[in-house]
Formats: sequence, C-alpha cells, structure tokens
Amino acid sequence: MVSVALAEPLGAAELPADFSLLMPVYRGDSASRVRRAVESNTAEQTRPPAQVVIVRDGPVPQEITDELDRISAASSVPVVRVDLERNAGLTDALNTGLLWCDHDIVARADADDISYPDRFARQLPLIEAGADLVGASMHEIGDDESDPVALRRAPVGYAEIVRVGKRRNPISHPSVVFRRSAVEAVGGYQHVPMAEDYWLWARMLRAGADVRNIPEPLVGYRVSAGSYERRGGPRVFLAELALQWKLRRLGYVGFIQWATNVIVRGGYRFVPLRVRETAYRFMVGHRGN
Repeated sequence: MVSVALAEPLGAAELPADFSLLMPVYRGDSASRVRRAVESNTAEQTRPPAQVVIVRDGPVPQEITDELDRISAASSVPVVRVDLERNAGLTDALNTGLLWCDHDIVARADADDISYPDRFARQLPLIEAGADLVGASMHEIGDDESDPVALRRAPVGYAEIVRVGKRRNPISHPSVVFRRSAVEAVGGYQHVPMAEDYWLWARMLRAGADVRNIPEPLVGYRVSAGSYERRGGPRVFLAELALQWKLRRLGYVGFIQWATNVIVRGGYRFVPLRVRETAYRFMVGHRGN
C-alpha cells in the first residue's frame, strides 16, 4: 500500500497560500458557459486563484477558440493555455494540466459549472491546516443558475467519507481542491472509464490521505437532459465492473461489498431513465435547495 506523506499545516507567516485553478475544455462545451465558469472561479471569488491553467483537449469550435483567446487576454488572473492537438480524454488532459500548475495546491473546475463566490475562501483554510483534499456539496443547476433543481449532499467527516466511499463516489470532482503532491504520491489520475476521480479518491483514502468535505454547496453543477441518460447502458455497466474489480484488488472493498456493488450499481445501469434519476438523487442528496 502506498502511503501519503501528510501535509504539515502552514505557519501563520506563510498564509495565505497561492493556488492554481485547473480547467479542461473540450469540443462539447459552449463558449458562453466557459466564459461563465472562468468568471465565477476568478473575478467573482473572494479569494481568487493565483493562476488559471486551461487545457484545450483537442480541436474545439471556433467560438470556443475565440472565447479562450479573449479570456487569456482579459482575465484578472494570469492564464496558462495548454492546447492539445488531439482529444486525449479527461485523464490525460488533467495530468497534462497538473504539469503546468505553478502551485502545489490545485483547485478543479469544469467548463460548464460555476463556483460560488466564497468557495475557495471556505476550502483553502482546510488545506492550509493540513488537509490533502477538500470537496463540498453541490447544487444541480440548469440554464438558470439562480434556481437550483437539486442538492448533492457531500458526506462529512473522515469516517463517513470512508463509509460512503465503499458504496459510491464520496467526493464531487468539480468541487475539489487538493495538494498535487498528495495526488502524485498515489500515481495521479489513471485511466478508469468514467471513474478516474473515484479511483483517485479511493487510492488516496487507502493511502491515509486527509480527505474532507464541506457540507454547504459551493458549486453549481450543470445538468442537462442527457446527464442521467449517460449513466446507463451496457458500456457504462462494463465500466462499472472494471471499477469495482480495481477497488476489490486494491483492498478498498471486501468481497461482500464488492458483490453488493456489482449487483446494485450494475443493475442501476439498466433501470428506466426516470427511475435512474430519482434513485441517484435519493442516494446523493435530495431535490430542492
């Protein structure tokens, strides 16, 4: 088992710590939402990042290219653009982006979500106090970001995060701030179809990393008509089997939990769409804000 060297709390003279924001962009994003995502994670933050790293994952429509050019020129925070010639996928895009981050503390953000103004002001003190990874609850939002449609409640407390993590992903990827050194200590992001984040958190927890969640929603997570449809079908079922096998081999779950996950999480991939949406929202939170 890999051990994570737990971070030492920062001294008062070193506060506040600078951090990088890492955001991948690909052809499926929209220019307007990319603009909104960057604004919410920089100019609107009470504690903004010191650097923004945007990874363009392969070719994108011209309107996104134009928007990225505008952001690079006008952002209130220095922007580093990493343009990948081909679509490498999220795992490679994130690992490449981490190489360009100037700071050990890295905040993640997706190009179609928004961060609430006090997100980093709430998360950074926990990192500075010694945490290796800090997530948060999230609102599900549609086109109207002021009217959340559901709450994804994060498990709080190390024991609860570990308990929930045996059954499902306990950390919402678009909400995290982490120490790059702690991520790299367990091998960074690795290719696990549609579960590269869950697999990373499992390895960090298994290695003894200090993983925390903030109970309040700090991110507006954009959902669309196809969000829950993409969680079902044979391809996703096979990806689920691959993930569960890795968790079992890691020793993160025992045989009974592994078998239960295969049956419950695997079966979930074949239930009707409306049932799938209702079941997922029941599992991670509740409707409303």
